[in-house]
Amino acid sequence: MSMLLDTDQPSPSKETGSARVYAQLRQDILRVAIAPGAPLDEVGLSERFGLSRSPIREALVRLSSEGLVVILPNRSTIVTPIDVQSIPEFLDALDLLQRVTTRLAAIHRTDADIKRIEAARIAFEKGAQKSIDTGNSLPMIESNHAFHMAIAEAGRNSYFQQFYKRILDEGRRMLHYHFEFQARDPDNSVDKMASGHREMLDAIRERDPDRAEQIAHVHATMFKGRFIQFFDRNVTAKMRLGHESGAESAI
Repeated sequence: MSMLLDTDQPSPSKETGSARVYAQLRQDILRVAIAPGAPLDEVGLSERFGLSRSPIREALVRLSSEGLVVILPNRSTIVTPIDVQSIPEFLDALDLLQRVTTRLAAIHRTDADIKRIEAARIAFEKGAQKSIDTGNSLPMIESNHAFHMAIAEAGRNSYFQQFYKRILDEGRRMLHYHFEFQARDPDNSVDKMASGHREMLDAIRERDPDRAEQIAHVHATMFKGRFIQFFDRNVTAKMRLGHESGAESAI
């Protein structure tokens, strides 16, 4: 009987291999080291990681559950594209949900919530500094997500939490572009990146929902403006180059 039970459990090497593939691909996707819409070939990934296709497939299924990859009907897999046309709708939804979750946090927060949000704020500043020092956006992306979810949880509305988490999850790669835009500013600093978070926390601590909502709105509006500037300067410029002909189009 014990032998039958043992065969039902995944082997440690298989589990570790799948987790390793998941972690590396997730990081590559969030940092846009693998471009949106790029194919993920199981055979190529097997060769890259030195594993069979089974743990590769398990990692891709896990990434699919997070919305980072799309498994197509023909069983091929691609990195989830960023739909350019839906970006304005995404930014509007981010603004609305950020306002409502921050407002509710100011109304319903407890002392324990304040401690959690404060800890998440400190973690964000450490993550932002690490991103500035290394040029790797991932520490900032992950710690930003944790900070805003700590606020959403303090609002005591599970539906808004779920909706907001989905928006934040979808926006992780956009935050990478936002970080690239900020990194070009010679005066960029953790203080500038974290000022909105500090103001949000202060308003929530003071139980001031109107101020909390207003700060959240300004925070989302600034992200929207910077992201659109980055998009216009980079993505749109590259798209124009693609329509040129001759030697210059290959530059």
